[in-house]
Amino acid sequence: MADKKPKASPRKGLVEVFTGNGKGKTSAAMGIVLRALGHDLKIRIIFFMKGKFPYGEQKSLSRFSNVDFTVFGSLDFVDPRNVKEEDRKEAARALNAGREAMLSGKYDLVVLDEVNVAAAWGLIQVEDIVKLIADKPEQVELILTGRYADPRVVKQADLVTEMVAIKHPFDDGVKARAGFDY
Repeated sequence: MADKKPKASPRKGLVEVFTGNGKGKTSAAMGIVLRALGHDLKIRIIFFMKGKFPYGEQKSLSRFSNVDFTVFGSLDFVDPRNVKEEDRKEAARALNAGREAMLSGKYDLVVLDEVNVAAAWGLIQVEDIVKLIADKPEQVELILTGRYADPRVVKQADLVTEMVAIKHPFDDGVKARAGFDY
């Protein structure tokens, strides 16, 4: 009699949101990426508004064959009081890339880093994020990061964590540090 292994049940993907004014939203998402890598899952990360700044996580992620990522945004920081058309175009391209990845059937985990900020600052529409969540295939895990998560996004999510700033060295004049803060 042959050994029969029970069939693995299909994975149910959740929608996770990391938001709030505290540090750690992208770090939390990258922690899940690290776990997914340990299980040989296919991962796609879309970085909104990060431009071409040399973030450490991007350098590290480029070493893994089962992680694809794309960085969208200009070299300048986005001014929410004076959003440029280029910023809107880059955010729209990022959202489209995230939607394509999510619907492609190629990825187990899709991360849209800073998507909540892009919506809050009017670079993309919250309704487009709401539709993205509604269209998510059941097996795909979707992570949305960034401050200012809209209540409609929060309502649709399965898991929401709000990072709360209690104390931060920046308040004492400590600048962001390579390897720890970016």
